[in-house]
Amino acid sequence: MADIDSVTLEVTDLSSARSFYAALDLGDRLQLRESDAPTSGFRGFHLSLVCAQPGDVNALFDAAVAGGATVLKPVVRSMWGHGGAVQAPDGTIWKIATSAKKDTAPVSRKADQIVLLVGADDVSASKKFYVARGLTVGKSFGSYVDFKMGSSPIGFGLYKRAALAKDGGVAPEGSGSHRIAVNSDLGAFTDPDGFAWEPVRVSR
Repeated sequence: MADIDSVTLEVTDLSSARSFYAALDLGDRLQLRESDAPTSGFRGFHLSLVCAQPGDVNALFDAAVAGGATVLKPVVRSMWGHGGAVQAPDGTIWKIATSAKKDTAPVSRKADQIVLLVGADDVSASKKFYVARGLTVGKSFGSYVDFKMGSSPIGFGLYKRAALAKDGGVAPEGSGSHRIAVNSDLGAFTDPDGFAWEPVRVSR
């Protein structure tokens, strides 16, 4: 089964980005590197921090905002759980959420899983592309695909680009670099929507 070791975000100010993400305590699941590749608007993806309980969501959300993130969707309770969305100073959209309804343990600033959702212009074509690369579909609902990632520290899925932008609280327009690379055991390639996959990085 395919394994995503980490994701690499490309940022213009490496020092500031390291300071911001240190507060989120994502460990080696998140890599950073400097880049001045042109980019504007929606970058076509967002990353989700999946937490065990609402208190952990609040703690991570507050830490992100205190570190300079912009609130895109404030944390709210809903039928599906508890969560909100922010945009980091480097431009990356982060959703922070849990399906749990109440706290059952001491609150911690911890995310149990990171999930990468990429926006696809043609979800069906992108799904076929990834299946051909060795990924296994877990759930598929037309405009949304969730791949089985086993024990991978990073989950992965596809969503219609416009729907993904709406879910993150931003306009769908955007151009230029995605400013992200996926580090996995699948080797180097670029998907139909321009997302780059790279071999696993051994260090920051």
